[in-house]
Order: sequence, then C-alpha cells, then structure tokens
Amino acid sequence: MSASDPTLLARSLRGEAGAFDHLVRRHTPRMYRVALRITGTAAEAEDVVQEAWISAWRGLPEFRGDSAVSTWLYRVVTNAALAYVRRRRPTVSLDAALTPGSGDGSPLIGAGVFADFRADPEGQVLRTEQVEAVLWAIAGLDVSQRVPLVLRELEGLSYEEVAEVLEVSVPALRSRLHRARVALLARLKERS
Repeated sequence: MSASDPTLLARSLRGEAGAFDHLVRRHTPRMYRVALRITGTAAEAEDVVQEAWISAWRGLPEFRGDSAVSTWLYRVVTNAALAYVRRRRPTVSLDAALTPGSGDGSPLIGAGVFADFRADPEGQVLRTEQVEAVLWAIAGLDVSQRVPLVLRELEGLSYEEVAEVLEVSVPALRSRLHRARVALLARLKERS
C-alpha cells in the first residue's frame, strides 16, 4: 500500500483495517531514532515509541491536518519521550548513544550536518571517531538542548518543522539551537 499519510489517516478514522498499521510501519524507524536520542537507551526508546503510537491512535480524531502527518508524529514521540525522561532522572547509556543504526536497517545519521558521513566510504573510517564523539556529546546534553539538535541535525527537519514540533517560534528555536551547539562544542572540547 503506497497511499499518502493523510489518506492512511482518513482510512484509519473510517476503521479500515491495516491503514493505521501501515502508518506504524512507515514511521516507526524515524520515531525510534528520535526516542533513542532523547532517552539514551534502546529499551526506553521502544517503550516511548509504543506510548507514542497509543497516543497517536487515541488522538486521531483530534488531528486537524494543520501540519504534515510526519510532523504531528514527531511531536507525539517527542512529547512521549520528554514525559518519559521527566518521570525519571536522565541517564545516558553510551552503548545506545553510539549504536550505529536503529536496528531496522535505517541509518542512524539523518539529513542535516551529518549527512555527508555516508557519502564517502573511504573516509568513513576516519570520521567514525568524530561522529561517535558528536553522538556522545549530544547524549550528554540537557534534554532541552538535545531535542532540538536531534530533530534538526540528526533527523533533518526544517527550522519551521522543529519549531512546530516543540511548539515554539522559529526565533526561539534558533536561540535554543545556538545554545545547544555552544554546549555541544564545550562537551566535545571536554572529551579531547
């Protein structure tokens, strides 16, 4: 089934069997990557994604279509991950932070500043340590700094999409990203 997301949502609302399942299969890898980067562990990320899909299912009737379905799902998973993190004090698993992939064959590195990592296979070995250092540094950031970086730099969302997911203005997002990048550079210097 190669129906568009809005079509699948409409079919899901009408109770058409399999439509929502198709959305789950289509969007779970991205949602998992976001949850993993926010929570820091694979097990917690899996729990968050399950919670997010339950919330999405329950929230289907309220989805107005003001944003793309993918943006709405990013918001749902981000909110679920933040709620999960708030329920416990954040801990960072370096194993999870440095796992090269989400287990579904999808690359960990999305669009954004890290996209060229995949483009040059010969240089990949040389850059692996740098990428691991960046992922380590991101995993150690405060969640308020980590989330915008994950959505913008690892998932490749536009500034407008990230602002919508986080329910902030674009200027506020740019400010958060600036502070997050400064903190990221400080952590990278710490590691060297």
